[in-house]
Amino acid sequence: MYVVTEFVLLGFHAQRETQHFLFSLILMVYLITLLGNGAIVCAVKSDRKLHTPMYILLGNFAFLEIWYVSSSVPNMLVNILSETKTISFLGCFLQFYFFFSLGATESVFLSVMGYDRYLAICRPLHYPSIMTRKVCVIFVCVSWVIGFLPFSVPIILMSKLPFCGPNIIDHIVCDPGPLFALVCVPAPSIQLICYTLSSLFIFGPFLFILGSYTLVLRAVLHVPSGAGQTKAFSTCGSHLMVVSLFYGTLMVVYVSPTSRNSTRVQKIITFVYSAMTPLLNPFIYSLRNKDMKDALKKVLGLRTNQN
Repeated sequence: MYVVTEFVLLGFHAQRETQHFLFSLILMVYLITLLGNGAIVCAVKSDRKLHTPMYILLGNFAFLEIWYVSSSVPNMLVNILSETKTISFLGCFLQFYFFFSLGATESVFLSVMGYDRYLAICRPLHYPSIMTRKVCVIFVCVSWVIGFLPFSVPIILMSKLPFCGPNIIDHIVCDPGPLFALVCVPAPSIQLICYTLSSLFIFGPFLFILGSYTLVLRAVLHVPSGAGQTKAFSTCGSHLMVVSLFYGTLMVVYVSPTSRNSTRVQKIITFVYSAMTPLLNPFIYSLRNKDMKDALKKVLGLRTNQN
């Protein structure tokens, strides 16, 4: 029996000229993502005005995005240039673990940030006593632990299953769906654990954020002044845009009907939520936020006009 020791990760297969273009495009996306999110981390760390729970969460979220995009994109770049497009057995499962654990951590982080906005708008008088820096740090640590612990169990169990060929994965990342298709024996219990965890980390935080913003919307509509409503919506707007982009693409993966182009579509959608979302986050969070824009200008060495 042939035992699989490496996988062929097909990635974005295209003609050589198209692959060179894809390599340049993905490399540019990756570098801008590192620069943008790295600048936010430095801005939050260096500017004392940003040492508040909202910005501490944002800085940690940007730090998470750097690792999240780095769990998949560098391998995509290597894969595009590779003739064999192989990835070792261990390398595939390590990517599987870090890609999904970081994605789960991001999902938890977004719900924590949603809760922070709920407290700031619905319970403004109690906000300073509830969301202290100590509580904020605890939320950050718990988010990382919750994101990283659960997926270790099904991935370890799955790595011990027999893979007897073929060893071709038609995707841009080591995804559980294609991997389960290569297993020699049925493993319904491990599949159930894996897909249950994925569903919990997608729909659980999403429903929590939806509930939080329902309460926020109800509170904002009771604000008497139009200026107060505008300020409240502006405070939540950036977070809602990121939530919509991240969960919107994930939902499409889960609910999109099967078609002839489903594999290609899933590759594109996976690229959007794994690479394009981290790219856009720094722009989304800095566009409407004057304090963040000023801090980023200082970090990037740009002068700010002071009247």
